[in-house]
Amino acid sequence: MAVQRTGPVLPSLGGPRPSYRESVADALRAALVAGELRPGEVYSAPSLAARFGVSATPVREAMLDLVKEGMVDPVPNKGFRVTTVSERQLDEYTHIRSLIEIPTTVGLAATADPAALEALRTHAEESVAAAESGDLIAHVEADRRFHLGLLALAGNQHLVEVVGDLRKRSRLYGLTALAERGLLKSTAEEHLEILDALLARDAERVRTVMTRHLGHVRGDWAH
Repeated sequence: MAVQRTGPVLPSLGGPRPSYRESVADALRAALVAGELRPGEVYSAPSLAARFGVSATPVREAMLDLVKEGMVDPVPNKGFRVTTVSERQLDEYTHIRSLIEIPTTVGLAATADPAALEALRTHAEESVAAAESGDLIAHVEADRRFHLGLLALAGNQHLVEVVGDLRKRSRLYGLTALAERGLLKSTAEEHLEILDALLARDAERVRTVMTRHLGHVRGDWAH
C-alpha cells in the first residue's frame, strides 16, 4: 500500500521543559537525515513548533544547536535554511562509517554480552515497525539508537561520537520513495539479522549483513 506523505511529520512532545530541546533537536536531526526537511528550504521556528505541539522557544534553541553542527544556517527574520551536502561528502561519510562500523560490529561477535545484545532488539523492532508504517523520522531515530547502541558495546565512547556525528551529517533522500514502494521494511529487518548473527557468534555472517546494510546508505537510500 502506498504511503501518503504530506510533508514533515514531527512527534508531539510532552514532559518537563528541559526534555523539549533535546527531543526536538533529535527529531529535527532525524527529519534532516531522512530528507523530510529539504536542502535549501527555509523553515521558521513557529511553523516547526506547531508540528511539535510546543512553544517556539525550545524549537529555536534546538535549531541553534543544529547551526553549530552545520546542519542549518540562520536566515535573519525568516528562520533556518537546511544546508546542502554534496554527493562527494556523502560518499566520504559513508566510507568512513564502513571503515569503523563493519570491523567493530564484527568484533562484537566474540565479545558482546548476549543480554546486552538482546536489549537492543527493541530498537531493531521499532525500526521495522516505523519502516512498515512509513514513519521516516521514527525509523531514522530507531536506526540511530540501534547502531550507536551496538557500537557502545565495544567500549569506545569516542568511536560512538565519531559515528554519531557522521550520521548527523548524512542525508537519506531515498527513504520516502522506499517507504512508498514498501521496500524500507526489508532493510530495517537487517537489524534483526545482525543481532541474530551476533548472538550466534557468526562473525562472517555479521560482516556480510553489515556490509550489505551500510551499502544501502549510498545505494537504495540515497536516490
